[in-house]
Amino acid sequence: MRQTEWTLVRALPLFKDMSEEHFQTLIAAAFLQRFPQHVMLINEGELPDFLHIVIEGSVELFSAHDGHETTLDIIRPVATFILAAVIRDEVYLKSGRTLSPTQILMIPATTVRDVFGRDAAFARAIVNELAERYRGIVRALKNEKLRTSAQRLANWILQVDIEQGGRHQIDLQFDKRVLASSLGMTPENLSRNFALLTKYGVKRSGRDIVIEDTSALKSFAKPNALIDGN
Repeated sequence: MRQTEWTLVRALPLFKDMSEEHFQTLIAAAFLQRFPQHVMLINEGELPDFLHIVIEGSVELFSAHDGHETTLDIIRPVATFILAAVIRDEVYLKSGRTLSPTQILMIPATTVRDVFGRDAAFARAIVNELAERYRGIVRALKNEKLRTSAQRLANWILQVDIEQGGRHQIDLQFDKRVLASSLGMTPENLSRNFALLTKYGVKRSGRDIVIEDTSALKSFAKPNALIDGN
């Protein structure tokens, strides 16, 4: 693992305030692995062996039941998953697979729990991260319950534009099935919603999404910091 990658991991809120000794304990037990696209990493219902940290690429967290499947989250660098199951030593409630070639740092769950009990700063950081994940779930639920599918797509476009540097041209880094599922709609509904958003300055060509009129899109989307977090 390159020094720049160690630095990125150390700078994560989960690790940045813990002692160097305990951080080295985690890192000494960890290993870095590369995975190709569409590889299953974890399965819901199984106990966690590792805390996963996405260094490169992206991971889809999803769940399936009675022949139906839905995307729950998309994890991008540099971020952990799924911390709650690791800390509680309980089964995963989600499955995870790579959306692209991905590099992941894997820290044994037993080591994470051991250091959790010995490093107060690490324990506080874990509580903070779990609290933020809970708040993220509340925001996602409000987004699902209080907005139409077209508004969810519009706000997703605005959010990702910010994340990608505000260039008003978004590179969709995964296929539309994943995007549709993550926004709680079918691929057919997604296509209809993209067509609807052309009236508000959105154009799509393949995996490129262009915002030609940000004001019109915001007027339709009605972004809300208590839902979107910005």
